[in-house]
Amino acid sequence: MPLVRTAHGVLHYDDVDRVAPWQTGSDPILFHHGIGASAELWAGWHPALADRYRLVAFDMRGYGRSHVPPVGFKWSLDLLVDDLFAIADAAGLRRFHLVGESIGGTVALAAVLARPERIATLTVSNGAHLGASIQRVEAWRRQLDEGGVKAWSDTFMSDRFHDDALSPERRAWFAAQQEKWPRDSILNALGVLVGTDLTTRLREIRCPTLLLHPDGSPFIPVPIMAELHRHLPDAELNVIGHSRHGLPYSHADRCAMLLRAFLDSRKTG
Repeated sequence: MPLVRTAHGVLHYDDVDRVAPWQTGSDPILFHHGIGASAELWAGWHPALADRYRLVAFDMRGYGRSHVPPVGFKWSLDLLVDDLFAIADAAGLRRFHLVGESIGGTVALAAVLARPERIATLTVSNGAHLGASIQRVEAWRRQLDEGGVKAWSDTFMSDRFHDDALSPERRAWFAAQQEKWPRDSILNALGVLVGTDLTTRLREIRCPTLLLHPDGSPFIPVPIMAELHRHLPDAELNVIGHSRHGLPYSHADRCAMLLRAFLDSRKTG
């Protein structure tokens, strides 16, 4: 299990390299999940991508095998961007395709702005350039304080998935992963997004960008993603029907095939 030691604790990542030795010239793909998810979220994307691309995913700070900060730790968007590049450096990814979902999508946008020369293409799934409101932080805080992480997770599951979106086994697995998130990590990660607005810098993002968005996210309405699309110089927007904020898990096959087609059409690497 690879890891990287940062100034603020250890980060763990998974590295899947099944590319045949005669397949050369493709930049690897780095995945960043969001709040309530884990590096294993992306397993459903592997079949469509692993024959051509090395795949690296990590547990973001605050969850799972990675560093869970203590009370009083200073969270920031810059820190999460630094974490992303720490993983890339440890895995030897000089230049890579970047995929982020939810807060991972916001971090990915900020990462491209910070070090554009490192990013071949950008994919944002159910994420945005605009952050959370303080009202949502307070609503989640009430849920966590009154019912604990289990109650918060139960409510979040309905925000993520339609009732018919998953088999019972897949739903139970995701819920179990989500319930492992520590209360403070949930609130502190969400707090990073409060007031975030990257709008004025979006035209600086020159790399080809794929936008994947659910038609029914309760957090990011489709018009917000359409606004992001309008501001990006080179972007493709796909709105996926009958999906909610758990799009990259419930529609993993569809999302991965859209990414594969996008990468093939751009012939990057």
